[in-house]
Amino acid sequence: MNDFAVRTPDGAVLAADRSGEAGGTAVVLLHAGVADRRSWRQVLPLLDQRLDAVAVDRRGYGDSPAGEGDFTHLADLWAVLDAVGAERAVLVGNSMGGGIALDAALTRPDRVAGLVLIGSAASGMTDEGEPVQWQADPATAALLEASSAAEAAGDLEEQVRLELHLWLDGPTEPEGRVGGPARELAADMNRRALQGGAGRRGDADLDAWHALARIETPGLAVWGDLDMPPDRPFYELMAERLPNVEGRVLPGVAHLPSLEQPQTVADLVHEVVRLAGSAA
Repeated sequence: MNDFAVRTPDGAVLAADRSGEAGGTAVVLLHAGVADRRSWRQVLPLLDQRLDAVAVDRRGYGDSPAGEGDFTHLADLWAVLDAVGAERAVLVGNSMGGGIALDAALTRPDRVAGLVLIGSAASGMTDEGEPVQWQADPATAALLEASSAAEAAGDLEEQVRLELHLWLDGPTEPEGRVGGPARELAADMNRRALQGGAGRRGDADLDAWHALARIETPGLAVWGDLDMPPDRPFYELMAERLPNVEGRVLPGVAHLPSLEQPQTVADLVHEVVRLAGSAA
């Protein structure tokens, strides 16, 4: 695994990790909004080294400064593909990263060979007019309320503690379910994300949620069975509405499975790489 830098057309520099064979099938890994590229560091060594895999820090996360100008994460993604010389790539997106991957598949399907969506967001996602409504269970509601209070009070460490319970452990699981280096890394990534200053900057102002049926890219949509209960029905809807995507539940993990089960995530990537190759 090597450090890699991507320079965007407007002069920003995105920090990245790159592994495998330059010129091989490109795989771009897009982190969650509570993490950064380090969330993939246990996955990258498990990937077939014939792949050209890149995990990138979006602006405002990890080692990529948010900067001052206007930008979109979607345009930055195309800069990543250009930097590695890839016409097309398999996109692996966790949470917010999955939302960017869907925006990419919606707007430039010619450049997206396959999708691995992990607890994925989607631009324009709403419960308005949907067969399910977003309603927090007691455990989730309590953590969200306490996190908002910690943010309002400027208590960063309390906010990090609560968000780790929400996203890493799972809100209905005991706090500290996931410990050791994975928890330490999750805390540092979350802390830096909260301090990074990106906020909602970088949105492409698209609505992939209401266009899922038009996204024909093959792939998988997966989510942990310990993830936030009110979100899980929307992951199911997403999988049902994407015509060439299979939905699966991952047992024993919450919202950040790459930190707990890197081999499982690597296996999903390999499966979609094969799927994309057969569909080409």
